[in-house]
Amino acid sequence: MAQDNTIVSGVAGRYAAALFELAQEAKAVDAVAADLAKFEALIASNPDMARFVKSPVFTSDEQVKALSPILEKAGIGGLAAKFLKLVAAKRRLFAVHDMVRAYGALVDREKGVVRAQVTVADMPSEKVLSDIKSALKDVAGDKVEVDVKVDPAIIGGIVVKLGSRMVDASLRTKLNGIRTAMKEVG
Repeated sequence: MAQDNTIVSGVAGRYAAALFELAQEAKAVDAVAADLAKFEALIASNPDMARFVKSPVFTSDEQVKALSPILEKAGIGGLAAKFLKLVAAKRRLFAVHDMVRAYGALVDREKGVVRAQVTVADMPSEKVLSDIKSALKDVAGDKVEVDVKVDPAIIGGIVVKLGSRMVDASLRTKLNGIRTAMKEVG
């Protein structure tokens, strides 16, 4: 299977690619993705869990022993649980976020899904959001997933990241461009 180098580069990419191939063989790609998403949510919602994952203080044995009841309580089992325990045993738990992200990218590629990140200054109305999604579908196809991020620092306008492409039509960028032009003139 030919892999996209941007997805499988580095240790995290290799682990993700191996898990993806195993999940395909087991016909459990979506189940593994769901379990990995649960694990990511657990890390994001619990500062102690985030420290546990990142900390080099714990030995691999300690991480594996502590991880087992956590996974069981979170309802994470099967291939995903085995994978996470293997990652802990290999002292690579600190890179699990990148592994999960790379796995998600492989799943998206298999399904033909394109992810777009849209950054706006304020949360748009449903009508504006629908128009943005429609415009992105015209560019990227019907299987575009839009993640909206609110960042007041852009002041106004919109920044769209679609794959490796980015369009920055934010007011902040335009003002910076005017500021630079004024410095060159003066």
